[in-house]
Amino acid sequence: MMPYIPDAAAVMPNEYGTTVFLKNIVKAENIIIGDYTYYDDSRDPMGWERNNVLFNYPFFGDRLVIGRYCSLGEGSIFMMGAANHRLSSVTTYPFNVMGGVWRETTTPHIDELPHKGDTILGSDVWLGHGSVIMPGVQLGDGCIVAAFSVVTKSFPPYSVIGGNPARLIKKRFDDDMISLLLRFRWWDNTPDVVTQLLPILTSSDLGWVKEEISRRLSLSGS
Repeated sequence: MMPYIPDAAAVMPNEYGTTVFLKNIVKAENIIIGDYTYYDDSRDPMGWERNNVLFNYPFFGDRLVIGRYCSLGEGSIFMMGAANHRLSSVTTYPFNVMGGVWRETTTPHIDELPHKGDTILGSDVWLGHGSVIMPGVQLGDGCIVAAFSVVTKSFPPYSVIGGNPARLIKKRFDDDMISLLLRFRWWDNTPDVVTQLLPILTSSDLGWVKEEISRRLSLSGS
């Protein structure tokens, strides 16, 4: 009998009823999510797109792109670009959206908003409980965001960040290990291969892990 590997096409992959593979439930055309990225929520995991991606209006032109094997903690929020207000004038109040003569005498609200660009998470990113990712932020592969942090700027791969506004706390690994991991890109492999790599991916013996990844990269010519 073949061993069971969790199905990337499943909605809820385990028996707990709190975890969803997001790729299989999102509807918005501007949200792109990789295989095995999950959201865990004890109250409403299926409502992630409605409850956790705020002010998402695809016509605004920004996207939310999340890589593979990311772990999104309960209450982690993405603020999309349309959440902004006009910043170029003395008031940020959105008179135009209130209607009446205010609408007739002001520029359409959506036309005045700053555009921060796409919000992008690499692969193997972990967002802690209640963290907030602001519009246009880009987090590299392997980043960790501490619980209840507010991330207002981008960070490179394998950063540990936290606070409000979030700052770099430390790098997860030394530069040599980070370089190896970014070349290794384990998340791009098939589920069968990732399963075979689990002894490497889950080991706390980082010296051995570095040696093993280096060996495999050398054999593959990468």
